[in-house]
Amino acid sequence: MAVAALLAAATAASAQAQTPAPAPGPAQTTVERNAKGVAGKPIQVGIYLNVQPDCSSGPLPAIRLVSPPGNGTVTIKRGKVSATNYKQCLALEVPGFIAFYQSKADFAGTDTVTLEVKFPQGRTEVQRIMINVGVGPAGQKI
Repeated sequence: MAVAALLAAATAASAQAQTPAPAPGPAQTTVERNAKGVAGKPIQVGIYLNVQPDCSSGPLPAIRLVSPPGNGTVTIKRGKVSATNYKQCLALEVPGFIAFYQSKADFAGTDTVTLEVKFPQGRTEVQRIMINVGVGPAGQKI
């Protein structure tokens, strides 16, 4: 999947329904997101970056695992994100974090992970991500 498409998916996911989170501060929101993929394979569940008004990169957010998935693992990788026509930036390449979920090889169903993302400007987002895991290539498609 192209990085620009990943960025677009992350932007669209961030625009999904946001509701105020219970406690601890007024700058915190809860975001519900969905992802889907094949059992035993990495599934991208988030991309996190900080683009400044001048299209340069700012400090990256801190990411904490609040609630681990019951049937898999979450890993965070650092990489370069390239995009065009993102906000006011016609072209950019900035560092970012990309979150991946990988289920157990024999798991099929829905798994959930909760991440807390603290942005340098003081905003905190609790992301509840539901992952729909289907069977592999020999079985039905998801």
